Amino acid sequence: MSQQKSDYADDADIDAELDQLPDDEVVEATVENLEASGFDVVVVDTADEALETLQSHIPAGVSVMNGHSTTLEEIGFDDYLSEGDHEWESLPDQIWSIDDDAERQAARRDSQTADYFLGGINAIAQTGELVAADLSGSRIGAYPFAASNVVIVSGVNKIVPTLDDALDRLESVAYPLENERAKEAYGVESMIAKQLIFRQEVEEGRTTVVLIREQLGY
Repeated sequence: MSQQKSDYADDADIDAELDQLPDDEVVEATVENLEASGFDVVVVDTADEALETLQSHIPAGVSVMNGHSTTLEEIGFDDYLSEGDHEWESLPDQIWSIDDDAERQAARRDSQTADYFLGGINAIAQTGELVAADLSGSRIGAYPFAASNVVIVSGVNKIVPTLDDALDRLESVAYPLENERAKEAYGVESMIAKQLIFRQEVEEGRTTVVLIREQLGY
C-alpha cells in the first residue's frame, strides 16, 4: 500500500527541531564521521539524483529487496523496482505473489539475505552512528549482517548532533509519524519493538549511505 507522508503527517505530533535541514558544514562533518565508521557515503542534491544513483550502483543480475521506507517511495525507487526497466531480480514482487501466508513469511525471511537490501533509517548522528527501529524487524534485519550489500537512503533532515539526539529523534519524530502511517495503512498502532544502533561497518564496501539534500522520510 503506497502512501505519501502528507497522507498522515498532519496528525502526528513531532519535535520539529529534530527534523531540520542542516547546513553544509554539518553535512560535511557527518559524511566524514560516517566514512570513518566504515560506511561508503554518496551525497546528492535531489530525489531524482538519488534514484539515478541507485540505478547505477546496483549491478545487473542481482537479487534486490527493500524494507519499507517512505524515502524510497518518495524518490520513486519502489515503483522502479516493481515496474522499471532493470535487470535485477525483484524479491518483493516474488514475495507478494505468494498466496500462502506461511510460505510468504518464509520468503520474507529468506529475502533478508538478498544481494542488495535497500531501506531507510530514522536518525543519523553527526558523530557517525545510524539509528533505526521497526515493529517486526523486517525493515532492519538485513542491515547488521544478513544481506551481502546494504544501501541506506536518507534525507539530510535526519542528521542530528549526537547519538542521544538520534535516539530522541527516533522517539519524537520517526515513531509518531510511523504510528500514524500504521493506523492509516493497517488500522493498528505501531511500536518501537526492535531497535538498531549501527555504529560501525567492518566489511569494506558493504554498506552505502545515500544522503539527499532534501527533507524526506521520517
